[in-house]
Amino acid sequence: MAFPPAHAPFFLPTFFTMKIDLKLTPQKLQSKTTRVFELAGRKIRAIDAAWDPAKGTPVFTVKGRYTSRGWTEWTQGFQFGMAFLQYDATGEAAFLDLGRRKTIALMASHVSHVGVHAHGFNNVSPYGTPRRLQREGRIPANVDEMNFCELALKVSGAVQAARYAPTSVKAPWSPVAGAPGVVPGGYVYSFNGPQSLFADTIRSMRSLVVAHQLGHALMGEGDKPINLLHRSIEHAATTARFNVFFGQGRDSYDVRGRVAHESVFNRNDGQFRCPSSQQGYSPFTTWTRGAAWIICGYAEQLEFLDSVPDSALEGVGGRAAVTNLFRETACATSDYYIDGYSSRDGVPYWDSCALNTHRLGDFTARAADPFNDHEPVDSSAAAIAAQGFLRLGRWLQNHGRKAAGARYLQAGLTVANTLFDEPYLSADPRHQGLLLHSVYHRPNGWDYVPKGRKVPCGESSMWGDYHTMELALLIRRLSEGRYLTFF
Repeated sequence: MAFPPAHAPFFLPTFFTMKIDLKLTPQKLQSKTTRVFELAGRKIRAIDAAWDPAKGTPVFTVKGRYTSRGWTEWTQGFQFGMAFLQYDATGEAAFLDLGRRKTIALMASHVSHVGVHAHGFNNVSPYGTPRRLQREGRIPANVDEMNFCELALKVSGAVQAARYAPTSVKAPWSPVAGAPGVVPGGYVYSFNGPQSLFADTIRSMRSLVVAHQLGHALMGEGDKPINLLHRSIEHAATTARFNVFFGQGRDSYDVRGRVAHESVFNRNDGQFRCPSSQQGYSPFTTWTRGAAWIICGYAEQLEFLDSVPDSALEGVGGRAAVTNLFRETACATSDYYIDGYSSRDGVPYWDSCALNTHRLGDFTARAADPFNDHEPVDSSAAAIAAQGFLRLGRWLQNHGRKAAGARYLQAGLTVANTLFDEPYLSADPRHQGLLLHSVYHRPNGWDYVPKGRKVPCGESSMWGDYHTMELALLIRRLSEGRYLTFF
């Protein structure tokens, strides 16, 4: 339960949790996933027809029209990735052609972009999805296209891994007391600079591990090869150690599963200095989309671990240490989402305890209200987290933890059931967005507040739309007895 800040009137929390629907199945959501893709096709066409690439990358909507925001270029891959996902779901060749043409024309600069921490967001979908479609036999084999995609993925992973800063930590650490650990010895730093570790960068580890899977390494000084899998695990350990709180040891004053958006390090000696937040309310509340990236990112990395041999993990502490790290981080942050700050229908507000959260009363006891006057919801955080819940739940069930896995699976389906309907799914043909009530950057005031409203609502984002489609595709495949991974 999210408590109010010290300056706010106190209310007595009732400790409701998300109302998880235990009767939902992927099959029961088939009609809703079909509608998601019916609407998505219209949105993709509308954006493609109206968007001028000279304006940069579409990021979020204002009055229902996509606009750009020059902060970093990290959403173009979602735009074209959505076209590939639409083809995957519907078989409509026009979307495959659109994704291919626009990726070739506009994505090259993103592959070699040395100034961002977003390669896993931006490049894995437009290059990884056509590769996956070939491997699945969904499109004809094309050696040239396969080589093109794989080279892009290799370069992207290496470029991202080169954005590295060491910490002063030398001892192994684990969130499981007394268990073998992984050394949190370094991290891929954010666009803020080498002192900055963002929680969301865990999702960019996809680019490192895919490049590793393709046999690639980052070549350093003296032609020394740098293992991309090991660097991704080192980053994950540092993120878990400093951005996630486990309610014990250093974190005994805090809540298990809380996430700080940013960790700041002294670059003179690599020591951790303090938590911070760029897009959340404070370092001591949880920016819910940052937490959602953690939930989804660690769950995906758990799945990837199953594809590598034990010998590949010996240099980072071994399989047990790495598995414990990923599993416990995913579970802690998932539990806090479900039992701590989610509304009853599975949709969180943009931060677990922002300035006016107390004016909402016990918001966990009822469905989220995107039209309230106090704090905005963030549907994109829900879409990202829901995919993480499904992946974590399935992984736990496949590893003998049936009851725990079922809880997360049902939580993911519950959130999807909410998002795949009004007031979140946009059926308005005049609105270019698919998922409504997404929030980009509340502290910077970038989100549009409609006339007559006091907080942002009614708008969409590239990442919200993309992850809604990815969530729908994952559920559709589960209903058919199939699965979906990024690797």
